[in-house]
Amino acid sequence: MKVEDVPQDLKYFKDTVMRDVTYAVDKDGNYTSVMSDGWSVKNDALDITLEDINEECEAIRQRVLAGETSLLEYHAAKNFMAVDLLSDYTGFSKRTIRKHFDPNTFSQLDGETLNKYADVLRITVEELKSVPK
Repeated sequence: MKVEDVPQDLKYFKDTVMRDVTYAVDKDGNYTSVMSDGWSVKNDALDITLEDINEECEAIRQRVLAGETSLLEYHAAKNFMAVDLLSDYTGFSKRTIRKHFDPNTFSQLDGETLNKYADVLRITVEELKSVPK
């Protein structure tokens, strides 16, 4: 792809400071990095992926409402965090995090633990403890 052909299809990057780095061939035939505001093909793939994630999150939300899991599982999924990644960011063991997915255990967590989860998930403790609509 030539530098002038690098796609600039705004969708996900509109009104943000984020951009993609793409490599393209310049006028001298050398590869160079070029900033891109997005690409429609990539945007379509992201749409499908986000739709799947939203469906999964809704299923987890329904399990939260049924008392089958805790809000921690919902917020982790909403933030694209599997147990392994959540463990890496919080320092809690995977086993501990799975225990915290139990609604009864989650309801008894202390403020320090809730704050750690909220910080990692970039939400407030109040949001962590409330069921989203």
